[in-house]
Amino acid sequence: MKMDDAAWARHANPWSVYSRMSVLPLMTLAIWSRIWLGWCALLPVMLVLAWIWWNPRAFARPASTDNWASRGTFGERVFLNREQVPVPHHHVTWAKGLAWVSGIGVIPWVYGLWALDPGTTLAGLILMIGGKLWFVDRMAWLYQDMQDKHPDYARWLR
Repeated sequence: MKMDDAAWARHANPWSVYSRMSVLPLMTLAIWSRIWLGWCALLPVMLVLAWIWWNPRAFARPASTDNWASRGTFGERVFLNREQVPVPHHHVTWAKGLAWVSGIGVIPWVYGLWALDPGTTLAGLILMIGGKLWFVDRMAWLYQDMQDKHPDYARWLR
């Protein structure tokens, strides 16, 4: 999902970061709703997909970015820009490893949704959300390490 500078500035709002954590539980409920709604469950799935797109754009630019959530967002930007401004290797290793943790969580999540198994679905959710939260924490750390390495990075914190 490509975002311009204005969208990134809005996404740095802690409300955007924390409300983004609703995506996987909402998608779980939307998919699970097939047992009640049948094919009409596609509507809640489409609403969640719209929320995924709209969330980074939904909130105003925050008054202050001196918080964990904003720093995590800045770290994601730094990480995505690593081809132009290299980042320390250990951050890349951790980011990729945590992406794997979240990715592995997809397997029990999808199986649990298919089999309508709440325990397996929850296990997958825990892996995916836990991996993502840990990833955001690592991105906050990456930003802390990189904020003085590029003039644009330093300007993001206010």
